[in-house]
Amino acid sequence: MKPGFAFLDEAVPGIRWDAKYATWDNFTGKPVDGYLANRIVGTHALCSALQSAQDKAATLGFGLLVWDGYRPQRAVDCFLRWAKQPEDGRKKRQHYPNLTRAEMFENGYVATKSGHTRGSTTDLTLYHLDTGELVAMGGGFDLMDAVSHHGAPGLTATEAANRQHLRSIMEDCGFAAYESEWWHYTLKDEPYPDTYFDFLVA
Repeated sequence: MKPGFAFLDEAVPGIRWDAKYATWDNFTGKPVDGYLANRIVGTHALCSALQSAQDKAATLGFGLLVWDGYRPQRAVDCFLRWAKQPEDGRKKRQHYPNLTRAEMFENGYVATKSGHTRGSTTDLTLYHLDTGELVAMGGGFDLMDAVSHHGAPGLTATEAANRQHLRSIMEDCGFAAYESEWWHYTLKDEPYPDTYFDFLVA
């Protein structure tokens, strides 16, 4: 583990996670380079802020489920290689129904230099503490479509309210939202704003 980083499950007891890029359940359809374990890594600052967010969410009856934190540069490079491969259709309907692979980058859903690689960006959602069920957000993780934008039309009142709950929790705990992805937040005062890391999640 790189100094200044920690496993989220060790730093924030009780937090739920599912490191999607370590699994077959992501837009590439297979585990991504750099993820050797289904665990989330982040800077100490990220972990501390997520502890605050978890505490705040609990007062509203919610818990946090985290899908990604630190992302090795080799994972981003893997995305770039994947985007150049012929379309096989396996994940298109679920993750990018109205885009080509190249357009995912052109439209800002996937970056050649990702804030995740600096260690203080996270992808996450809320779940109900009483049932354990994920809250309705009007679209799943990594759905690269206009419906995933903050303020997207066509959401139900409940879905819009849930997105606002997540945003207010995260912004109150020092995060900035990314307008195109309701699940994506970056620490405003991140400790490594100009460094892109490439150590393994293992």
